[in-house]
Amino acid sequence: MSDITDTPPDRLSLDPRSPHFKEELLRRGVGIRFNGVEKTNVEEYSVSEGWIKVAAGKSRDRFGNPMTIKLKGTVVPYYERAAEGEPEVGDETEEK
Repeated sequence: MSDITDTPPDRLSLDPRSPHFKEELLRRGVGIRFNGVEKTNVEEYSVSEGWIKVAAGKSRDRFGNPMTIKLKGTVVPYYERAAEGEPEVGDETEEK
């Protein structure tokens, strides 16, 4: 059985150099609702601390990484797809 649960982690990052990067979770697709609005440009989030980091336009730092800004508010992460081996919502098959 997999250790992936239906609840996304408290903190997750898209940056592979970050200690909060978890590729297996990101493959499922993690959506973020921030202050009730769907966000698609989130680089990193923390639910317990109540913030997200988003790219600041096309600005880059001296290493070529996107510049980010931290926004504070209510963060609600969710998975976009079910874990492998679990049925999708509404994908219940009935045997006839």
